[in-house]
Amino acid sequence: MNSIKTRFIFITGGVCSSLGKGISTASLGLLLEGHGYKISIIKMDPYINIDPGTMSPFQHGEVYVTEDGAETDLDLGYYERFTNAKLTRKNSVSTGQIYNTVIQRERKGEYLGRTVQVIPHITDEIKKRIYDVVKADTSLDFVLIEIGGTVGDIESFPFLEAMRQVRQELGAKRVMNVHLTLVPTITVAGEQKTKPTQHSVKELMQIGVIPDILLCRTASELSEDMRNKISLFCNVSNRNVISAVDIKSSIYEIPDMLHNNEYDTVVLDHFGLDSSRAHIPEWGSFTKSLKEPSKKVNIAVVGKYISLQDAYRSLYEALLHGAAGNNAELNIIRVDSELIEKKCDGDISSFFEGIDGLLVPGGFGDRGIEGKIAAAGYARKNNTPYFGICLGLHCAVIEFGRNVCGLKDAHTREIDQNTPHPVISYLADQEIITDKGGTMRLGAYECVFKEGSKIKKIYGMDSYMERHRHRLEFTLKYKELYEKHGMVFGGVNPQSNLVETIELSDHPWYIATQFHPEFKSKPVKPHPLFKDFIRASIDSRAGIKD
Repeated sequence: MNSIKTRFIFITGGVCSSLGKGISTASLGLLLEGHGYKISIIKMDPYINIDPGTMSPFQHGEVYVTEDGAETDLDLGYYERFTNAKLTRKNSVSTGQIYNTVIQRERKGEYLGRTVQVIPHITDEIKKRIYDVVKADTSLDFVLIEIGGTVGDIESFPFLEAMRQVRQELGAKRVMNVHLTLVPTITVAGEQKTKPTQHSVKELMQIGVIPDILLCRTASELSEDMRNKISLFCNVSNRNVISAVDIKSSIYEIPDMLHNNEYDTVVLDHFGLDSSRAHIPEWGSFTKSLKEPSKKVNIAVVGKYISLQDAYRSLYEALLHGAAGNNAELNIIRVDSELIEKKCDGDISSFFEGIDGLLVPGGFGDRGIEGKIAAAGYARKNNTPYFGICLGLHCAVIEFGRNVCGLKDAHTREIDQNTPHPVISYLADQEIITDKGGTMRLGAYECVFKEGSKIKKIYGMDSYMERHRHRLEFTLKYKELYEKHGMVFGGVNPQSNLVETIELSDHPWYIATQFHPEFKSKPVKPHPLFKDFIRASIDSRAGIKD
């Protein structure tokens, strides 16, 4: 790597989880791009799973899908939303991937009879994954590497050791270590405490890693005395002790806060690079629209993982982007589909009082599905703007089949193998698959839009590449019957003829997609479907008809 001039910034976390490593890493990426540098970001997770694809959203939050079909940690969503980096499966690394690769090599005899050990074989593979990102694009100025977990966790050690080795190999002029830690305030005393940070840095230094920057998560700005104390006890210069103050309004204000505290300036000075002011005017316009909305919109999200904020993280962010694009204040009403299910035979309107639009997101399994189907029916009957995503499309198709097309007991093969009308069925190549991890239809596929359809008008183009994560599809033998009753199949995949989108011709805004458009929405460039869904919901609130 000595012939390539890419610089590496490692970001670790201490004291406790959920301090915001992902967002602070994405924010630094945005700021570096604002200075004119090209960046990429890697997430290294210490769990044994190959990827989070088989984990429950309650365990790990949403699964974020990259363009090339990798199932990854939700932090990659932040990276892509905040920056212009094009991320692939190379940007998501887990302990499971590393050990799986090394063990496969050992089974093939590639280590020539040597004893396979954590050092050097595991750490060499970790370093290889880092360098592979640079070899794929040698024009990168920076690669940011976020190491998941907390310093002191036993499973993180190989990644931290690899980080130490990279610094030793390339030197301080090419490598920087940033440690995000916690400076809590004891409520009763009203006093900030530095001891947790001191202990965390001690853990890091015991394995030979000395942080260059301490990013201190704190409820309020660190005083000069506190910064001096942390500097003294943690062997970091005063200037490099940076406050990462809690943001109560929006995570999208974090880049400005870190810039004002000279985070990007300190980073660039470390590498001897120009640190003139970052230029990110579009970001400023976006945050201004969040602070100064001219209208309001209430959107109901009907799902079964509602209790966990991160389960639908990209979706919530995409709704916010769409609202900002309409200069509107977004209010999300989270509705548990299991609660609707209990009242499916009665009046469910109480769940949707005061809403302007209704969204049913993706998911798997039978829990709460009848509640989602009922929600799709409520939106159809009441002319409420409806946006279905993946399973949200399946629910709309099932409801329409049962109540409009006369297909009694229509259902999806996922839930009812014996349904007389399997309007949703498994993809042809999914019937024989038994392994769960990484075996779905994943990544970007082309969607060609039908002439005269609402969705083509929204996109303003003939086709678009969208990301997928599913095993089931609309059953084509029912297509003619559905079209006869007013359903429009506005988007299809040209290679497989799979249905990608549906819409209703006699409804103000009733659109569902097999793909996940939320994965391609950005703050400064909201996805057209989310932007138009919010627009239609605002119009519905005002009584305006398309």
